[in-house]
Amino acid sequence: MWISNAKFYNQSHFMKRTTFILSLFLIISYQGFSQGKLQKAEKSLSKSSSHNSRNNSRSESRNSGYSSDNDNYLLTELAVVFGEIILYATYYGLIETPAEYDRRASNAFITKHPYHSSKKGNYSYEWGDDTEIFRTTLTNRVIIENNQLYGNHLNADFRFLKRVGVEADYLQLWEDKTFFGANSLALFTVLAKYHRIRTERFNAYWGLGATYVAGEVEEFGFTYGIGAELFFAKPLSLEANFNQAFINSSSVDKVNVLLNYHMDRFKVSGGYEHLKIGSVDFSTFSAGIGISL
Repeated sequence: MWISNAKFYNQSHFMKRTTFILSLFLIISYQGFSQGKLQKAEKSLSKSSSHNSRNNSRSESRNSGYSSDNDNYLLTELAVVFGEIILYATYYGLIETPAEYDRRASNAFITKHPYHSSKKGNYSYEWGDDTEIFRTTLTNRVIIENNQLYGNHLNADFRFLKRVGVEADYLQLWEDKTFFGANSLALFTVLAKYHRIRTERFNAYWGLGATYVAGEVEEFGFTYGIGAELFFAKPLSLEANFNQAFINSSSVDKVNVLLNYHMDRFKVSGGYEHLKIGSVDFSTFSAGIGISL
């Protein structure tokens, strides 16, 4: 009798422990898999994440020692000197050097569209029937990482006054997770661009602006960007762009590399687009069409 009671107690105890372990596993699994990549990306950009990082940095700064007043004065003076040197060098690097003033590319004109005539890309050294004062290029690309995560990339690029431009970019992402519903995230970016290199076969730019991240984040962030396009063989061109937006204590990085096929005012594009939203990476295939107006 005593042995049977002991057996019953051991079996009951084993069942309770097994049930507890299975329940704990299911809770952990639910928490881990219920969040999609977009939801994780939004959380990594949230204010709470930036608040924690700022608290950590403040605690580290309190623990560090303070330098003397003399050291601070010397560092300040050195910073001013180096700042002036960097500013002088940066102007020539970002705008134009004296040696470039007399070159044909310095006064290049905007073409109506790439390969309008001959092998010219976005710029022509001479004013003619193939050039414009102002040009708008509209593109729309679909991006796909897998059958659950995809998006749409709408872009408007305005060029004017030979050297400057404005770009407006709207990126919408969707993610459908089985059993856990759908998530979406939208990013709006505006860049003021300066086209630093303007040759008939190659052009490059840099830009400054802002990005707004919608959804749960709802934050603006300072943004910078660079890009270039090479017209290596008619009717093809190779294009690459990068921009980074600083949101709270994290960032949103966008990189794309595209092969463009130009047909009169239209172009067909395909390539690779990489996104890093907070701590989450997205590697996508990109394809779409564009038109120059």
